[in-house]
Amino acid sequence: MTPSTQPAALPEHSYGGSGAPAGNQVNPVGGADNRAAHTNHVPPVREEALAELHATVGRIAANVEKVIVGKPDVVRVALVTLLAEGHLLVEDVPGVGKTSLAKALARSIDCTVSRIQFTPDLLPSDITGVSIYNRQDNDFEFRPGPVFANIVVGDEINRASPKTQSALLECMEERQVTVDGQTYPLGAPFMVIATQNPIEMEGTYALPEAQRDRFTARVSIGYPDPQAELAMVDEHAGHDPMADLRPVSDAEQVLRLVNVVRRVHLSPEIRRYAVELVGATRRLPELRLGASPRSTLQLVRAARAQAALAGRDFVVPDDIHAVAVPVLAHRLVLTAEAQAARRSSADLVRNLLQRVPVPQAALDPTGQFLHHVNPNNHR
Repeated sequence: MTPSTQPAALPEHSYGGSGAPAGNQVNPVGGADNRAAHTNHVPPVREEALAELHATVGRIAANVEKVIVGKPDVVRVALVTLLAEGHLLVEDVPGVGKTSLAKALARSIDCTVSRIQFTPDLLPSDITGVSIYNRQDNDFEFRPGPVFANIVVGDEINRASPKTQSALLECMEERQVTVDGQTYPLGAPFMVIATQNPIEMEGTYALPEAQRDRFTARVSIGYPDPQAELAMVDEHAGHDPMADLRPVSDAEQVLRLVNVVRRVHLSPEIRRYAVELVGATRRLPELRLGASPRSTLQLVRAARAQAALAGRDFVVPDDIHAVAVPVLAHRLVLTAEAQAARRSSADLVRNLLQRVPVPQAALDPTGQFLHHVNPNNHR
């Protein structure tokens, strides 16, 4: 029987609350022995920490949804990326709210925020910073660029030249900037939210594979349904909701939540499942380039964040399924034949989710994923 690939329903809010109550005591994938071995290295997640995460993420989501109406799944991916210590690429046609999503998320957190408007004449030093000669001190001093912020909003990133785009490679992967042989660490948390328009190609430079691979997830907002668009007209036509947004969290709290996500349990079976899923992309005849080992790491990090948003301190296959398309699809390079046949990388990932065997220990007798599992009965 093919298990359902839909993510578990999340009561109270779209971003959390499907974890099992303390009374449900069913062993997860890998069993209690593996869980006990895991806790020897990583302290378990306390219920209070998950409760704080649920409440904080709910506030941030409600704040963002004041601006982005009718797109809870898009907001969920953005929050998963934030908790997974990743970077988000928002790719869609003009006017659907790409920049508004990035700005709303940034304004919901009391931290340092900078915005970079990418243009063809932008230089790498305009992003990273530059060393300037100080005549008083008779020495060079470093003037940090806009990348020295907790959240960096990069608008229309594909309008900058590849030389300028490459200035973000070190920042996004290593959380540091090297200028004139001197390395400067970036603050934590650090997240790049970049937007790009895939339709208008005049005067743009396609992101190279190395750049795209550094984005944890890609999301497309899409057009709103008629009811959501009508609500947007009623609420936004005479007033800008962005002006009323106030921070509902801060950088220190986000770091605490990130540490909670790091401690979410990942059983050996789920790890193998993630590796097999990513490895399967490298054997598809429709692809010139499959997903990289970096994508495997980012897939499990995103799955941990998804599990935490669902109120669980352990990952189930549904978490992998919920984040697989936004995490993997933008990294895949189609062959010319697949492009001519109008195949999409997202469809290929969805097909793999149906074909790659799910760990059987994660299924109940009816073939459905075990959602209501509490592995912490030994505590």
